[in-house]
Amino acid sequence: MDDKERRVREAIIEKCLFLKSSGLSQGTSGNISARYENRMLITPSATPYDKLNPEMIVSMPFDGEYGTWDGPLKPSTEWRFHFDILKTRPDMGAVVHAHPTYCTALAIAHKEIPAAHYMVAAFGGTNVRCAPFARFGTPELSELAIEALQDRTACLLGNHGSIAMGEDLDKAMWRAVELETIARQYYLSLALGPVILTDEQISETLSGFASYGVQGDYKDVAAGTAQEQVPSEQT
Repeated sequence: MDDKERRVREAIIEKCLFLKSSGLSQGTSGNISARYENRMLITPSATPYDKLNPEMIVSMPFDGEYGTWDGPLKPSTEWRFHFDILKTRPDMGAVVHAHPTYCTALAIAHKEIPAAHYMVAAFGGTNVRCAPFARFGTPELSELAIEALQDRTACLLGNHGSIAMGEDLDKAMWRAVELETIARQYYLSLALGPVILTDEQISETLSGFASYGVQGDYKDVAAGTAQEQVPSEQT
């Protein structure tokens, strides 16, 4: 591999270690992929993050026989929806899948995240959908995930966890963190009775992003194509 590819592989490992240290995933439950030229680079199956090295990251070509891979270890059991998402969403460059506590709690209840906080607009619309349950690693799960991600950059997976996408690894991880933050806030607000923002208010939020230092059309914000990161007040 050349130096550029090695840096991408190292960045994937760095994000995996962050998943664990931040508590977004436990053990080896999460997986991360990134687009590199005409291939997908993805974490291997059931390998502790602190044992990973760049050579262990699996390479899967977008062209050629479906599911072909190269590397010393087989790809994550969730390679299929990573591959299919990146294949069908050329605007996205990375996918983060995790089992964060609050996202997963809502996914267990098959609850979407509505516009309980204005930052839901960062995911492309007025909600973050929850896909129905399908067994991990199956074509059905991939199809359901892609449907839930239509015009969005994140979704929940029923009885499973979350998916967040980004133009690059940094943006994908930022969205994964933001998604769990909003999920926690919404979950806690359910005890009080959340007030849900209207479509018009979310549209105004997207317009507001345009004048908050984000360069480019405000509609690009949710797609992850703006030149600067979406502003966040979530801490």
